[in-house]
Amino acid sequence: MNVFVRILNWILIVFGIGIPIILKNAPLPVTLVVATVLALYFVVFNIFPTFKKYPSIRLKIMGDGAELILAFWVTCAAAAPFVGIIIYELIRGSTDYTPYIVYGIILLICEATIFWNGIIRVYLTSVQLGIQYRVLGILLGMVPIANLIMLMIIYVIVKQETDFETQKIRLNEKRKDDKICATKYPVLLVHGVFFRDSRLLNYWGRIPAELQKNGAEIYYGEQQSALSVEESSAELAKKIEEIVNKTGCGKVNIIAHSKGGLDSRYAISQLGCDKYVASLTTINTPHRGCIFAEYLLNAAPENVKKVIENTYNKAFYALGDNSPNFMAAVKCLTNSYCEEFNKNVPDADGVLYQSVGSKANNFRSGRFPLNVSYPVVKKYDGDNDGLVAVTSSEWGEKFTPLYPSGSRGITHADMIDLNRENIKGFDVREFYVQIVADLKNRGL
Repeated sequence: MNVFVRILNWILIVFGIGIPIILKNAPLPVTLVVATVLALYFVVFNIFPTFKKYPSIRLKIMGDGAELILAFWVTCAAAAPFVGIIIYELIRGSTDYTPYIVYGIILLICEATIFWNGIIRVYLTSVQLGIQYRVLGILLGMVPIANLIMLMIIYVIVKQETDFETQKIRLNEKRKDDKICATKYPVLLVHGVFFRDSRLLNYWGRIPAELQKNGAEIYYGEQQSALSVEESSAELAKKIEEIVNKTGCGKVNIIAHSKGGLDSRYAISQLGCDKYVASLTTINTPHRGCIFAEYLLNAAPENVKKVIENTYNKAFYALGDNSPNFMAAVKCLTNSYCEEFNKNVPDADGVLYQSVGSKANNFRSGRFPLNVSYPVVKKYDGDNDGLVAVTSSEWGEKFTPLYPSGSRGITHADMIDLNRENIKGFDVREFYVQIVADLKNRGL
């Protein structure tokens, strides 16, 4: 938004609020005309805070909401001198309180209108605010000074989100005809352990939609959430054959996260899927297992393990799994299992194997439970993403380690956009776009 227009808006709002004081000695007709014009302007401003064009309705509502929040913040500060005049007049015993009473009412109505108009817009449209900042905004709303600080934090988050999402949409529009993700073979996304593919809450966050916008054809593994690698890979092999037979595509490009990478390797090498798979890209897969997982498995009391296993299995059976097996899945993540697995499951000829691994920089990098598991994994496995060591993630002819600048890092969940969080220095959606674009350039 043009800086001059923005400043002019603020001046007109503050001037309008201060009319009872500024024009208290002016002729009534003059006051009424000016007040009417400014009142109409105020209404228009609250409907159209900016005339800036955004590439989507959501971004328009969110961007205008951020502009209203900034206007509230600035005009509150700018109205302080008028408040000072009221206090001064009251202290010195002014006999005509009417302009100041009217001013106070107008001030409350105007600022409340701007505030609620802005905050409702951003609360309804922002993804990056999440639950945390929404709750903090509510809790600190009535705390002087803290509420203004919190409001400015909300403004910055929403403004950055609006700008970032606008750039992404325009980038995709610019390269739409190039279809850089239109690979020869469709992409099969294979989820990790303890999750299911869901239409309501996509395991892969905003990634599939971004790939599709750039020409990709997407399918999902849809295996159960927790089984042994052998059992999960059998379900996966059935799914791969189903896709190939149904579409006639011949092969698929697999992108697999976490344990899904082990499931995919087994299906390719041991279940005959090598003839149906062009490439396998594993994302933060524990190819060499997790030492900490083995330690926890051996150290935990049997009764505790039994309670956790039964609770998990019952919950996911209710959610649609046919035969969830929590303990079998966990055992497949240990370093001893993966050591034997790697001896018995060689890479198949004719399939491109490549991998990606990321590193969280500290326990504050991730959300629960990764913030709790990070220091434990750090102790036993070294640099990790909250669950999987970077050294365990490496597999295939090409390995891409992700060490972003800054204090945050990239966690196991960040790599699949599980929390739909825009991370400074790492655009997860564009990262996957470039992975698939590279597969297209390889003729896959």
